[in-house]
Amino acid sequence: MTHAADWAQFAGRALPTWYDDVKLGIFVHWGPYSVPRWAPRAGDIQQLIRDGGPRRMLRENPYSEWYLNTMRIPGSPTAEHHRSTYGPDCGYRHFAEEFTREAEDADVDQIAELAAAAGAGYVVLTTKHHDGYTLWPAAHPHPTLGAHGSGRDLVGALDEAVRARGMRTGLYYSGGYDWPYNDATLTGPADLLLAMPDDPTYVRYVEGHVRELIERYRPAVLWNDIGWPASADLPALFADYYAAVPDGVVNDRWAQTDVKRGGAAEALVRGLGCLAQLAWKLLPEDSRELSFPASPHHDVTTPEYARLETIAETKWETVRGVGHSFAANRNEDPADIVTAGELVHMLVDVVSKNGNLLIGVGPLPDGSVPDEQQEPLRALGRWLHENGSAIRGSRPWVVPAGVAEDGTEVRFTRTGDDVNVITLGTPTAAELVLPGLVAGPDVRALLVSTGQTLDVNDRGDGVCVRLPGRVPVSPAHVVRLSGEVSAGKSARGPEALPR
Repeated sequence: MTHAADWAQFAGRALPTWYDDVKLGIFVHWGPYSVPRWAPRAGDIQQLIRDGGPRRMLRENPYSEWYLNTMRIPGSPTAEHHRSTYGPDCGYRHFAEEFTREAEDADVDQIAELAAAAGAGYVVLTTKHHDGYTLWPAAHPHPTLGAHGSGRDLVGALDEAVRARGMRTGLYYSGGYDWPYNDATLTGPADLLLAMPDDPTYVRYVEGHVRELIERYRPAVLWNDIGWPASADLPALFADYYAAVPDGVVNDRWAQTDVKRGGAAEALVRGLGCLAQLAWKLLPEDSRELSFPASPHHDVTTPEYARLETIAETKWETVRGVGHSFAANRNEDPADIVTAGELVHMLVDVVSKNGNLLIGVGPLPDGSVPDEQQEPLRALGRWLHENGSAIRGSRPWVVPAGVAEDGTEVRFTRTGDDVNVITLGTPTAAELVLPGLVAGPDVRALLVSTGQTLDVNDRGDGVCVRLPGRVPVSPAHVVRLSGEVSAGKSARGPEALPR
């Protein structure tokens, strides 16, 4: 284990401005699981965890990227689907071989084009998920499977396409799990603990991979999952990364927990991986002795499918798919996919509370992204084209949210000295009245999407903005207030924020 002194070198490191400015990233889950692309539907993931706990959650896992694990749980919906669709003798290696063949000719530029059209500033790609398959021809072969990855450099190809469109590349790596390494199948709490290797061979393997990714691609974001071997020298790895990428960003999922030294409870929670972020919130408060396990140093926290009620003091990134799975899931219904309006409101809400949104898409093996996943992202991009100045480069205002007099929920951001009032939907009244806000005599108002100047005044109990006779059709509208504006003590907030 490393010591506190090893982490002191990162004290006071500022968050890179570029990351705070862009607000939106695209999370690409792509690999052998993209071939079967199937998982059970889950209408409410939190309810699934609350009702059934880890064992049921693993058995009915709605994340199709966990296909290798779930297909090996006897009687699980995924196991039954696999048996009836592919037969009992079809192993996961078949999917790896098929993915390798199909991805050889994949057009990765269509992924980059979608990300740019959505208005994203960075794209994070799964270079190796829990199944151990690498999306680049790794110099360090799999310790038990040997060659287990793409012969084509998919990481490099997508990186080139992303950079060509003016965005940055982030790289995801699963350091805590590599199921083929120790033949792990996670069915319950005990398996979650035992599935995280920490022997010298594994340490050399995963550290070799990540150092190779840093050297070859200089990723703007180094995004690990589950955790990191307890015996590895993680501060040294971070120091070398920052030396290679001075304005790089590392996430929080690098916790090093030595189960043999009393870290079993912490390891249990983070062993749930992505779903653990949900499980942690549902534990009784008196059992949460620590915040969600994280590495001593990180630039950003990454809660899953999460929304906050207040402005976070430090930067966070909410992570979710456009549906209930990150990778493509042919079993999902159109109702499972976030709508354009919901996605716009989600981004606005997250940004108002000092967050970024990392929204996930799941390409097919040929690199194409299903239309139902593309639609809300392209709609978000169109909204950002007109209103992006209230999002990109913005910072939280003194309060994140409020409710207009007609009941319309609003969110606030700050662009320079200007206050952006963003309505979640179209107000029903001709005037947008914001109770509790106080404006000076020189205050000015502008409808950002059209550039129209709007009449505005402080009527004593709030700020009143007269809207145009015809407000453009849009899931959200931005009214920019310039001049002296403050939130009075009586400023109203929504009684129940959307979740």
